[in-house]
Amino acid sequence: MPEARKVSAMREENVSYMNEVLPVKESFDIIQRDMYIGGRVASFYFIDGFMKDESMLKIMDSFMKITKEDMPADATEFGRLCVPYVEVDVIGDFDQVMKNLLSGVTCLFIEGYEACIAIDCRTYPARGVDEPDKDKSLRGSRDGFVETIVFNTALMRRRIRDPHLVMEMVEVGDSSRTDVAICYMKGRVDKALLDRVSQRIKDIKTDALRMNQQSLAECLFKRKWYNPFPKFKFTERPDTAAACLLEGKVVIMVDNSPSAMILPTSILDIIEEANDYYFPTLTNVYLKIARALITIMTVFLTPLFLLFMQNLNWLPEAFAFVAVKDIVNIPLVLQLLILEIAIDGLRLAALNTPSMLSTPLSVIAGLVMGEFSVKSGWFNAEVMLYMAFVAVANYTQPNFELGYALKFMRLELLVLTALFNWVGFAAGFIIIVCSICFNKTLSGRNYLNIKLN
Repeated sequence: MPEARKVSAMREENVSYMNEVLPVKESFDIIQRDMYIGGRVASFYFIDGFMKDESMLKIMDSFMKITKEDMPADATEFGRLCVPYVEVDVIGDFDQVMKNLLSGVTCLFIEGYEACIAIDCRTYPARGVDEPDKDKSLRGSRDGFVETIVFNTALMRRRIRDPHLVMEMVEVGDSSRTDVAICYMKGRVDKALLDRVSQRIKDIKTDALRMNQQSLAECLFKRKWYNPFPKFKFTERPDTAAACLLEGKVVIMVDNSPSAMILPTSILDIIEEANDYYFPTLTNVYLKIARALITIMTVFLTPLFLLFMQNLNWLPEAFAFVAVKDIVNIPLVLQLLILEIAIDGLRLAALNTPSMLSTPLSVIAGLVMGEFSVKSGWFNAEVMLYMAFVAVANYTQPNFELGYALKFMRLELLVLTALFNWVGFAAGFIIIVCSICFNKTLSGRNYLNIKLN
């Protein structure tokens, strides 16, 4: 790689190069401000919208009071003695100057100083750290991650006041130059996993992390399209991320993303939720068992129903009432598949429906698609009942990606059962078990924490 251009002691050369590289005249938000400091000409460069006006005014006011006799011999001494701000750095090459400036740091060039003085008085636009909509807790804290990485790391640092907590910052993307923080507890983390994760992130060659954390996940681990089970666990709760750090896991934060990526991952980690940390042990165990049973039922309930309807002689007399009693106008498997798509359609419609209309539209959808679809002969009441259970039970699963992975397994099981009867059901069951057991994660282990070659 070519050597980065060094900052010159001549301010005019530095200004000329900056104005050549940056669209100062074309972009209204890139601002150059010239002034005298200690009898020398100085030039400020900053991004409008990233700067704290009050802090900058105080800094400039203090600079105006510096006399020629007070000017230090070099930029390092100037930054240490004359800049009335906490975060000050001295930069010698333009590559770092550009990175800092475009990140919101104010850059100062002074005649006679062979370096740039970077003053980090920036502020990022950010929403409040409100509790996430998806990852709610009954008794836990009510704050959540936001799109600003510094805020997110501060939320975790507030919970873990330990000098062993390390938050290593790296940069990914040639154009986006996205900040990525690798967080871990020194002495507790798996060193081999940490080295592997750090090296993979540093070796990423990409132009930009366009979709933030998802783009990073794709660069870290190329997923196999035929295995939909997630490779990573994500959370928007700082208390969950802090708990995982204390367990020795690695937490990865990406700037502009309001969630944390947690490694390593197992099936128990994926199905865990925030309430599991706050309830007593007995309640916690009961909820985990209930959630696991409901999750299993969402996968196997409708395929088992279809299997027994195809083999009514297998149905015990005690459960004879579950048999379809009405006329079946459309094959059961087609009813189930149509309703699977219809449920996703309703979910997508709910996401795009204005909040003031969501309640009346939900009532209309429930009445029209529920009662009248049965009366019209399109669907049987039993099919509607079981699919309603599946639709509601899906929300007991805190991980959205795992919910869809289980949905795809259910669809595969339905199709195989319809085509090959009990042989297809057995084959589908084996495929589901193998998909879970051989789902290799970034740690080199599968969901059951077994080492895979």
